[in-house]
Amino acid sequence: MGHKFTMILNREITEEESTLLKETALGATFGSDTLPTDASVPVTKLDFDDDVSPTLAESIEAALAAVTSIPELRVPGLTVEPVVKPAAEQEGVIEGDLADEDPVTEDAAAGN
Repeated sequence: MGHKFTMILNREITEEESTLLKETALGATFGSDTLPTDASVPVTKLDFDDDVSPTLAESIEAALAAVTSIPELRVPGLTVEPVVKPAAEQEGVIEGDLADEDPVTEDAAAGN
């Protein structure tokens, strides 16, 4: 599984810009969308699934560098999919059932 995230660009890109980004943006799938703040503004959406970069941060930095290498192209929106590790890999996770008891102590319930 790669590093998954989505970038919303500030405008629709040209065919030439699309070709350039396809060469430099690893694992990007291109699509059309609108700005979340103004549905009348068409933009380009890039969905990434990067299996090459060692970390999510490096993957995002590489994608940002590719996009911002094109004049007047910016990224006003970035969405990163949450990564859920199995419980065995998570630090500080205690396995077990939640108690069915009310967590309020008797003193607190009595108003003391």
